[in-house]
Amino acid sequence: MDYMSSAKPIDILLVEDNPGDARLAQEALKDSKVKNVLSIVDDGVKAMEFLNKQGDYPDAPTPDLILLDLNLPRKDGRQVLKEIKNDENLKRIPVVILTVSKAEEDVLRSYDLHANCYISKPIDLDQFLKVVKSIEDFWLTIVKLPPSGNYV
Repeated sequence: MDYMSSAKPIDILLVEDNPGDARLAQEALKDSKVKNVLSIVDDGVKAMEFLNKQGDYPDAPTPDLILLDLNLPRKDGRQVLKEIKNDENLKRIPVVILTVSKAEEDVLRSYDLHANCYISKPIDLDQFLKVVKSIEDFWLTIVKLPPSGNYV
C-alpha cells in the first residue's frame, strides 16, 4: 500500500483574507498526492483563536503547517507570526509566509520573526497554482514535519 495514501492527513491552516486566493489554494491542495485537511481563517485574530482553540474553534486541529498572509485585517500577519514563534506550544509549527509583498523589509522582518519560508504570491493564476503545488511538493512530501501533538 502507498504510504502517502494511508498516512494520517496533514492539517494545514491557511490564514488568507482574499477569498479568491483562498479558493485557489483550496483547489490546488484538493488534488494533492498527500492527504490534507485545509482550514481557512480570514484574519489574524481568528488565526490566533484557531491556534489556541478559543472562541469559535474549541475543536480546531493543531496544524502541521501554517500558510500565512502578512496583510490581514484586525491583526497583522507579522504580529501573528511573532505570537506563534513566541508561544511554547506553537513555535515548532512551520510557518510559510505567502503574501503579495515583495518588499525587502517584509522578507527580512519575517525571517527575523522566525518564518520558515517566504514566498511572494504571483499575480498570474497559473503561476499561483504552481506556487501552491511547489509548497505542497516541498513541505508535504520532502520535509520531515514535527510529529503531531509534539510541538511543545
